[in-house]
Amino acid sequence: MTNGVDTLSETPEASETITGLAADFDRDGFVIVRGLFGEEETAELGAALAGLQRRISTGELDRSWAGDDLGGDFDGEHPPYVHYVVGVTNLSPVAAVAIRHPVLLALVRRILGDGYWLYDVDDHGVIYQDARPGAGMTYTRIGWHSDHQSRPTSDIWPGVALTFHIDATSPANGFLRAVPGSHHGDWDAVPAGFGRIPGEVALYCDRGDVLLHHSDLWHAAARATEDPPGGVRRHMRGSYLGGRPLAAGEQLEPFNKNALR
Repeated sequence: MTNGVDTLSETPEASETITGLAADFDRDGFVIVRGLFGEEETAELGAALAGLQRRISTGELDRSWAGDDLGGDFDGEHPPYVHYVVGVTNLSPVAAVAIRHPVLLALVRRILGDGYWLYDVDDHGVIYQDARPGAGMTYTRIGWHSDHQSRPTSDIWPGVALTFHIDATSPANGFLRAVPGSHHGDWDAVPAGFGRIPGEVALYCDRGDVLLHHSDLWHAAARATEDPPGGVRRHMRGSYLGGRPLAAGEQLEPFNKNALR
């Protein structure tokens, strides 16, 4: 049971809770499904994802699964540290099951309609991120942006991003900043940089929570204030989309990395 949601059957109580979560999402552009994964499930997911991270570092998996320049520090470390693993639902059955949790699918369906689809059509897909301070990290914070800005001319939108929290978030290890209701405005008017925006809130999540946010939501990620282990923030993130599904082998426009790091 999560927030009163029966994860095994479509009870009236579960439907009512999903309706409430969808209404909160429509109002704010985000919603946190609290405690969706228990400790055993979260530990299993975390171990599976860390296993992929380890297999890349030892060479058992090709380093291409580390993904572009957001891969890891492969210089001078033995084994090298990998902080970004792409396509995890293609590599881990545990991750593939988690992204398709029935509560999440029911909620996404309420938000996007029956035509929603998981963005796992290329090697990027669903990612695992082990974010922490340090010279080898290329992701310690991210400036204000909307996900829609990443591919602004594509017709794949709208979308819902899902973040599965292996670690609780806090000022110590970083957290998401968001402007509630901003998804109802101009998704391309987000100010650049890291400065404070009137009305922004901090979205703190606990271990096992799943955060959903709209592709037009103005959001940013705060930098951790502690060194590891307190400054470690691990999560899995993927997106469901409600626009035109991609054809087999279709190439999208290049990713627009507009948010400051």
